[in-house]
Amino acid sequence: MALMKTSNPALGENTFRGVSGPRYPTYVDAASRMTLSGTVNKTGILLVLAVASAAWTWNRFVASGGDVSSVAGLLMIGAIGGLVVAMVTIFKKEWSPVTSPIYALLQGLVLGGISAVTNMRYPGIAMEAVGLTFATLFVLLLAYSTRIIRVTQKFRLGVVAATGGIMVFYLVQMVLGFFGIRWMAVNGSGALGIGISLFICAIAALNLVLDFDFIERGVNYGAPKYMEWYGAFGIMVTLVWLYLEILRLLGRMRSRN
Repeated sequence: MALMKTSNPALGENTFRGVSGPRYPTYVDAASRMTLSGTVNKTGILLVLAVASAAWTWNRFVASGGDVSSVAGLLMIGAIGGLVVAMVTIFKKEWSPVTSPIYALLQGLVLGGISAVTNMRYPGIAMEAVGLTFATLFVLLLAYSTRIIRVTQKFRLGVVAATGGIMVFYLVQMVLGFFGIRWMAVNGSGALGIGISLFICAIAALNLVLDFDFIERGVNYGAPKYMEWYGAFGIMVTLVWLYLEILRLLGRMRSRN
């Protein structure tokens, strides 16, 4: 059974390569293998940690009377620290039982800070984004588990290609930003900006389907138990991206009113 690609860098083509399992010389007994239920439980743990960290950052911002500088340092720590921990986790999957919770806590700092600042400008927007993110997660999980959505080769290649294009788009925008060039039509609240946000949200959501498929294949592959944490980490990476894109989309739509 060939391993399937996913555009999530945490759950790439080589994720389960080099770990012990039925296809490798070192056999992993049934009690020590990765399971779907175990991955779901660990995903829940990471979500709780991220929410707790986000709530702390949010309360800090509120207590300061809406002073952005009160959370600026936390945002930087969360963003830079999260990136470093994510890279360590990707290259040292066996460390994921420790690094994944750390990643969730660090990302919570970022999510809490950004959500609090955005919510101050658009009251109630954060809860709307949270609700839409979890609704998307559960709907796609249901659609995948009931095989309403099937991960075919064309589906996979389409999502991977679209995600790669989005990453290049982000990179180009960042480079141009250093020279003071801003694409107002793309980043604004006009029809084009909202249309692009909708497209990015859709691709981020479809990445969840690829993640579900890849984790299921890892379970069938007989990956060791610690890969449950790694699978949960991969889901978190996609959920963080999806939430931030939904928050951005809602912000653009609110600014039109």
